[in-house]
Amino acid sequence: MAGRTHHYRLVFELEPELREILLAFLGELPFESFCETEDGLDGFLPEDESLLASLRPSLESLQQQFPFRYRVELLPAENWNALWEANFSPLRVGKFCGVRASFHEPLNDVRHELLINPKMAFGTGHHETTYQMIAMMEEVDWAGRSVLDFGAGTAILAILAAKLGAATVDAVEIEEPAVENARENVELNGTPAVRVILGDAEAIPQLTYERILANINRNVILASLASLYQRLAPGGRLVLSGFYGEDVPILLEACRPYDLSLGRRMDKNNWSCLELLRSSRPS
Repeated sequence: MAGRTHHYRLVFELEPELREILLAFLGELPFESFCETEDGLDGFLPEDESLLASLRPSLESLQQQFPFRYRVELLPAENWNALWEANFSPLRVGKFCGVRASFHEPLNDVRHELLINPKMAFGTGHHETTYQMIAMMEEVDWAGRSVLDFGAGTAILAILAAKLGAATVDAVEIEEPAVENARENVELNGTPAVRVILGDAEAIPQLTYERILANINRNVILASLASLYQRLAPGGRLVLSGFYGEDVPILLEACRPYDLSLGRRMDKNNWSCLELLRSSRPS
């Protein structure tokens, strides 16, 4: 992120009941992060006029589907840290795991504490999905396992897998700023078992993994499902989130051609999380 001095903030004003569905659509566009506000959402972009111009047709199309207004502001870089610090509060998943930034007080009441300084990879919109993925991970054996975290973001899940005893963790992320941040977080948590890789599904190493985590969104999961299945070892577990409850039938239908069965499902505020099991027999 060196050399970036300013960012655009797009301030979206909309009714509260439309926030989640608009965020799902905006998440398909090249925003770096989001913050939820009292009046709607703030989305952040690097100061790039051509990038901003390229978004306007998509935003105009969305305005035809949903009633919202937006305006563009230029946000000086020196205001950014104060902004995300004000919007990032520690996350607790029962007594199992807590996630905090270095400026928060230690979380002494959890078994596993993760230090995540999110920077530009931060986004509050998928808080529920991160919570569900961590909750799913509590009931899974990670000791000595090989793990793939696809769409790793800040590397929260990859770092947790390493802390739970995973032997190797490959964290694949397509956004370069997020990759830089993920590597910083890996070092901060002292988890050298995590290897952060820049790229999409084609960047996944030609290996098989006993555990695969993918907290992305419905469309990316659907487009990548074949690649993820090819990388999932017999007897492995595939944990997915980043989609709404109404998307679950679509995802399960997409899984029908594969040797995958539904293990567990979790729902929180209309966001869903699925654990899919591959049988132990080789295909």
